[in-house]
Amino acid sequence: MQPDTTGQGTVDSLDPMSETSPESTSVSKIAVITTGGTIACTADADGHLLPTVSGEELLRPIAARFDASQFTFEIHELNRLDSSSMTFADIDELNTRIHQVLEDPEVVGVVVTHGTDSMEETAVAVDTFHTDHRPVIFTGAQKPADHPEADGPGNLFEACLIASDASARGIGVLVVFGHAVIPARGCTKWHTTDELAFATNGPEEPERPDPLQLAPLADVTVEIIPAYPGASGASVQAALDAGAQGLVVEAMGSGNVGTAMGAALGRALDDGIPVVMTTRVPRGEVSGTYGGAGGGATLAARGAIGSRYFRAGQARVLLAAAIATGQHPATLF
Repeated sequence: MQPDTTGQGTVDSLDPMSETSPESTSVSKIAVITTGGTIACTADADGHLLPTVSGEELLRPIAARFDASQFTFEIHELNRLDSSSMTFADIDELNTRIHQVLEDPEVVGVVVTHGTDSMEETAVAVDTFHTDHRPVIFTGAQKPADHPEADGPGNLFEACLIASDASARGIGVLVVFGHAVIPARGCTKWHTTDELAFATNGPEEPERPDPLQLAPLADVTVEIIPAYPGASGASVQAALDAGAQGLVVEAMGSGNVGTAMGAALGRALDDGIPVVMTTRVPRGEVSGTYGGAGGGATLAARGAIGSRYFRAGQARVLLAAAIATGQHPATLF
């Protein structure tokens, strides 16, 4: 184990053949940052999953499958979180670590192990600030490490393969999971238990705006407001009273809300609060078509931004990034 000069977490250097190989300084590095999630969990006596597996334990069998004369692994154990507990501050910490890791020219790619509950949010946050051409790959597991059919090792191996592949350069952050390779932008968890956990709402030809310079998200508050028939709009005002700097509305259909909520959103827009309209519908793009107080066309005319193919979780991250950097939100969607 080597000291972590960043002062956060631990760093292990794992050579699959030898800890003291004289060629170890000339081979390419794959940096693996572990954050917890099911991939690092085992079941306790009551059958409850807890993150107990260290980064080195996760990587040792994977590293053994790589040619030590070509690749070595650098392990950064950042934390062991259930990803449903991830905050913007945690994402900031991860973004900072990724940028630090990529200061090393011997690193050819980065793999992040992460829980599936919020992987899509963290992945798009990293992608939004990822200015390097080298790949960052997110992966995890649907089954814990001690399950007899654990999927984590296979996912991690494939993520490391993609991270080391030159063809993955220059295309942003990817999610590698269940034999699928999915761009971070538009990625969504589509099934609670299936090993093919993720799908994409994005176009066949991936789109990616110019990445932003790294900025912290921790001080930005964006709330997600669900829409439903007869919603009064009280949740809109409650979010603003609580200090929301932006709103993402999980609307109905192609981006519509009822009359009362439409009026509340109109008042927020008049007050300069950015509003992004997404939808609770699993597939398809948001489009401003309908009139009326809560219609997508009416709200768009008042300044609401359609999320296109991004659903609420990723739309919240993109709006927060826009607020943090002073960008117009539409440039990120």
